Amino acid sequence: MDHPVLHGRLVRLEPLDRRHVPGLAAAAAEDRSRYAWTWVPDPGTAAAYVDEQLATARTGRLLPYAQICLSSHRVVGVTAYWDPRPFPSGDRLAQIDVGFTWLAASAQGSGLNLEAKYLLFRHAFEAWEVVRVGLSTDARNARSRAAIAGTGARFEGVLRNWSRSWAPGESGLRDSALYSVVAEEWPECRAYLEHRLSETEQGAAAAAPRTVSWSRC
Repeated sequence: MDHPVLHGRLVRLEPLDRRHVPGLAAAAAEDRSRYAWTWVPDPGTAAAYVDEQLATARTGRLLPYAQICLSSHRVVGVTAYWDPRPFPSGDRLAQIDVGFTWLAASAQGSGLNLEAKYLLFRHAFEAWEVVRVGLSTDARNARSRAAIAGTGARFEGVLRNWSRSWAPGESGLRDSALYSVVAEEWPECRAYLEHRLSETEQGAAAAAPRTVSWSRC
């Protein structure tokens, strides 16, 4: 699979690299109160975190991205494609998941997460021509579940004891809430996301001083 830079109006997704470590350490040092269910490195472990992501990427199971806020040019988090599954014929990609996402506190609620999902969905459906993009989160993570539902992805159900828990201090398995967008739904989902992004940008721009960028990151 290709691993291109994905360009938006609010965020740029760059293939994760060790050059992103200082920015990720600074992002991870912000308010961490919303990371109860998510794998986010401590500032001092950002280098090891990136190394682990890159090691998994070399297996072909992960395509990690650094999220760059375009208004500040700061690294504000990560996201990824993961668990690619080919068609039974093996000739091309059929399904892929989007996940391993976190953002610095200052970038949350700014529209970056929504646009990052839009960019990842668009590339998967329109460049790779997949038939399904999946998303999952800890079933207890109400905030993450609301954000995923807000992308237009459909809730599929909760699988009990289904995947590794990333909650700090926990080991073992978690119940996971699963969501997806399939190819037949993508045109409607794309229009919905573009509408939401337009509303977000227009509303924030109207509320901000003319000389100040509206993004908080």
